[in-house]
Amino acid sequence: MRGANLGQRSDGMSEELDALGSTLMGEALDALAAGESFGVLLAVQDAAGVVSSFEFTDDGVEACLKGAYDKVRMLGKDGGTAHKNGGLAAPVRYAIVYEGAIADDNDNYQDALMLEFGERGYRSYSAYSLFSGRGRGNGFVWADPAPAGEVEPLL
Repeated sequence: MRGANLGQRSDGMSEELDALGSTLMGEALDALAAGESFGVLLAVQDAAGVVSSFEFTDDGVEACLKGAYDKVRMLGKDGGTAHKNGGLAAPVRYAIVYEGAIADDNDNYQDALMLEFGERGYRSYSAYSLFSGRGRGNGFVWADPAPAGEVEPLL
């Protein structure tokens, strides 16, 4: 993390970022309940509220995460010039969701849905939601998201 960069950022999050992250996480939880697989999911939103979504699946999770990070940075630097005619302008917020695992106090790993989210000018954070019962429809259960700490801002 770049400490100097983090010190200039505000705490908290906007309602728009909360909605973007919640929507993306909800879609991923629905996919898990249905037994569908997915890679790394990314949603970016511009100041006008236009949302674009991407999925990264062509490699392992780490490589797909790097692809999502690079996409956010590229779109943020682009300034929207490649997305005219009613498309996405430069994004001001993003959310990234992917499958992972969290170790409990006994070093046993539990399936978790990981979420990273950030907004231009604000600190960026991560969270996770434990889940079980993949593919069991109504038998699928998940826990409310828990904070996982601050992450490097991408915008």
